[in-house]
Amino acid sequence: MSTAQRPEPHEVPGLDGLDARATLAAVTEAMTTRRAAEVTEMRLAAHWAALHGEPVREAVDELAGLVDPMTQPGGDGTPEIRDHCIAEFGMARRVHAATARALIADTLDLAHRLPNTWAVVERLAAEPWVARRVAVMTRGLPADKVPLVDRAVARAIGRVAPGKVFDLVAAKIIEADPEAHTQRRERARHERYVKLSKADEHGFRHIIAKVTAGDAVWFDALVDRVADILALEHGHDHNHDELRSLAVGWLARPADLLKLLLDHTYPEQADNAGEPEPEAEAGAEPEEPAGPAGRPAYAPEHLDATLDRLKALTTRQLASLRPRGKVFVHLHQAALQRQAGIARVEGLGPMLAQSLAELLGHADVKLQPVLDLATRPRVDAYEHPERLKDHIWLLAGGDVFPYATAASRDQTDADHIVAYQPPDEGGPPGQTGPHNAAPLRRRHHRWKTHGGYRSRSAGPGRYLWQSPHGLCALVDDQGTHPLTEQEADLILTAPPGLEIYPERPTGVHLEMDLDGDSWPS
Repeated sequence: MSTAQRPEPHEVPGLDGLDARATLAAVTEAMTTRRAAEVTEMRLAAHWAALHGEPVREAVDELAGLVDPMTQPGGDGTPEIRDHCIAEFGMARRVHAATARALIADTLDLAHRLPNTWAVVERLAAEPWVARRVAVMTRGLPADKVPLVDRAVARAIGRVAPGKVFDLVAAKIIEADPEAHTQRRERARHERYVKLSKADEHGFRHIIAKVTAGDAVWFDALVDRVADILALEHGHDHNHDELRSLAVGWLARPADLLKLLLDHTYPEQADNAGEPEPEAEAGAEPEEPAGPAGRPAYAPEHLDATLDRLKALTTRQLASLRPRGKVFVHLHQAALQRQAGIARVEGLGPMLAQSLAELLGHADVKLQPVLDLATRPRVDAYEHPERLKDHIWLLAGGDVFPYATAASRDQTDADHIVAYQPPDEGGPPGQTGPHNAAPLRRRHHRWKTHGGYRSRSAGPGRYLWQSPHGLCALVDDQGTHPLTEQEADLILTAPPGLEIYPERPTGVHLEMDLDGDSWPS
């Protein structure tokens, strides 16, 4: 469609003649249609689970060499299904397997554990997403405790706001099983953590921590102390919250933090500076809170040894107090030459090259040699050397299972696309390399090995997948592309070295790799 033919953003085809009343009626009809489509999808999920509700016979397992364990996506009282079917259902929905599993689990919970709520959803009288949230909230309840929640929710869902429904569910869960609620509260006391959020579009992240109340108070006080020091230099153009945010960064650099605190600690500093001192007898020493052996309570004995150790440290040893971390930064040659442009930081996303100083300014940067991704390094061993793993990761750009979510390097393994065969058993040399490897999570690796999938490298950074029931997809640096069986068959049956690029609707584009044995079928 040309630009001249494209409708304006505010134009909706076919609605020009609707008045206000008819528009409102159309809105209700569209809502009902959407709910009906979601219910249909949930019914299909339940049907798919029913089709795979029986374990594969052991004789077939031994004959085909497949292992397909049973799994229970839903809560207590819901049926088990074969694990490998979940990924294929996700391919049909064009989503990751975890999203497919969630839909199956929620539907099974509603159908088997929350039948009254499910009946309301099937009548299109409530939002499916609200019912699915109820299913998730109640999944930990035993099957015999759920009916109390189900009856209450069925009376409320679709009639009150979702937030009120969720509050009702939370209350009924406690009422249904108060002993389990007490146990959950006790477990929560031990569930401490420190987590990082994903980076936002401006390169900022949230630090989320669950700590004891006492530790939180002392942490907050130290952040405030450092922020007050930073205000002396930066207070003119930073508000207090910004300074506290900067202070958290200083806490991550203990050697720098120690110097900052020492530079702003004065011998005669006292909390009551400027106030009249209390009268004391001539020659009397001011009283201090007494600790063990007469020491002040705020100056424990181990500080003496700590100070002696600090005095004995060399500059290099002091610098080693900095924590060690590892980030991977990718820059184009043009960005380096112009000192401007876009950098990609693994785990953080894109950022301006000029902003790298904020990320790397206090670190010792180690430059890695540039990997030429056009080369085809190979080794004979089964294990992938670290430099080869980097090559494979950069070529693939992440987990190559269809619709896989973003993954870090430490979450994936370098997997042989064509199974490795030891040389003493007739295996050819050079089996391990980017021509025959892809990053996969363990779960995806297991599905590939035991789930009946066909997989093939279709060129540098391109991977073809075919599910047990014939769903096909091509994964490359642009994402996952569904293919017809005919398109996939062209790639699957292509001779080594021939790369096929489907180009709809004109046909296919062919490229020949002169190193014909580089991309095995």
